[in-house]
Order: sequence, then structure tokens, then C-alpha cells
Amino acid sequence: MQYLFGMHPVIEALKAGKKIDKVLLKQGLEGPQFRELSALLGEQGIPYQYVPVEKLNRAVRGAHQGVIAYISQIDYVDIETLVNNALALSDNPLLVILDGVSDVRNLGAIARTLECAGGQGIIVPAKGGAAINADAVKASAGALMRIDTCKVPNLRLAAYYLQQSGFRIVAATEKVDRLMYEARLTGPLAIVMGSEGDGISKSMLELADDKVAIPMAGEISSLNVSVATSVILYEAVRQRKMKSS
Repeated sequence: MQYLFGMHPVIEALKAGKKIDKVLLKQGLEGPQFRELSALLGEQGIPYQYVPVEKLNRAVRGAHQGVIAYISQIDYVDIETLVNNALALSDNPLLVILDGVSDVRNLGAIARTLECAGGQGIIVPAKGGAAINADAVKASAGALMRIDTCKVPNLRLAAYYLQQSGFRIVAATEKVDRLMYEARLTGPLAIVMGSEGDGISKSMLELADDKVAIPMAGEISSLNVSVATSVILYEAVRQRKMKSS
């Protein structure tokens, strides 16, 4: 992953509009430059984390001054742009919302499948999800460079905006008996996939227009999240092909 370090270089990068993925800050930082940096991070909605100085020392060799900024591997779009682009590209746009997926390889694999399935974009949380770094881009086989990626501070608000824009929100969860074959997966659609350990959050499940499960016949009770996403995406593709034929 590419990064910048040092208080002044990071401040100047933010002022210049450099795409920053996240910032690590040394615990106990203070002073006017830090206050300026903190204000810029807040204005631009860039996630940051306070860490022990030892972690910063391990990350870079040089005078980091308590600040390391990781540069985004891709150009993000806002939710309005993602929706407008998706509706312009297709009468049946297909999006994926990742609620807490934390493994970069899973994220990359999901983006790859979405692009192959003809999907238009992926929505991830600004905090609590996998970093979209070089490993994620590699795992996506470049798909993250080809589809729109939107990073939002609040997934629930993003989902509500999608609904207001004509998208149905379908949550994939093993906590229901309704199988994916029984749900309508045509038309403007956003599929919500949950984290590897905890699944979809309660607030997102409550907002969903429909909840579906993948049929499971074996003794293992769940699929890897990237595999599960592939299964549901291609059920959506199947339904769309059947409808258009």
C-alpha cells in the first residue's frame, strides 16, 4: 500500500485533494498543526485511528511525526454519482452493499464477481470494513478499477437513498426460511452481504425490502461471503435472463 508520512506532507496532500483511504495518528498528538490536520480529516470524512507510536515506527522508516496517511488505490464516487451512473448504464442496475466484510481478498473477489455479472457498483462503510488496498485490487482482477465504488459513513442512510431512487434492498441472511429463488431479483437492486463473523447488522436487516437465504444441505452451516455473494448474484442474473427471453 502506498502511503505518506509526516504532519506537513499529509496536510498538503489533503489540501490538494489527494485521495486518502485512512490515517494513523500517534496517541497524544497536539498542537496547531495537528488541529489543522484534524479539521481537514473531519471536513473530508476520512477515517482515522489513534495508535501507539510503536505501530507507526514499524510501518515506516523515517520521521513520521506521528502521522501516516494511506493513499487510496481507487477513486471513490459519492452515493449520488453511483446511483446516477448505475441507472444510466442499465435498466436493471445491480449493486452490492458490504456490511462489515473485513477480509480484503473477499472484498476483491466480490467485486470481481459483480463486474462479471454485469453489476455497476459496490458500497462499503468508511469504518469497519476491509481496506481497498493493493491486495483487494489484485484479488478483484482489476474489477475495482472498472466498477464504481462508494465509501459511506452510514450504510443505513445510503440504503435509504437507494430506496428513494427506486432500488430494492435485498439482504442475504441464513436467519430466514425464504429462499433466494422465491424473491424477485430483477429491476434496480442492491444486495446486502454481511460480515464473515456476525452477518448483516440488525439495522440493515430492518431496512431491507426482502430477506433471502441460500439453500444449504450439508453439515457446514454457511458459505464464505464471497462465494455466497456469487451464488446470489448469479441467481439475479438468471432471473433477469429469464425475464428478457
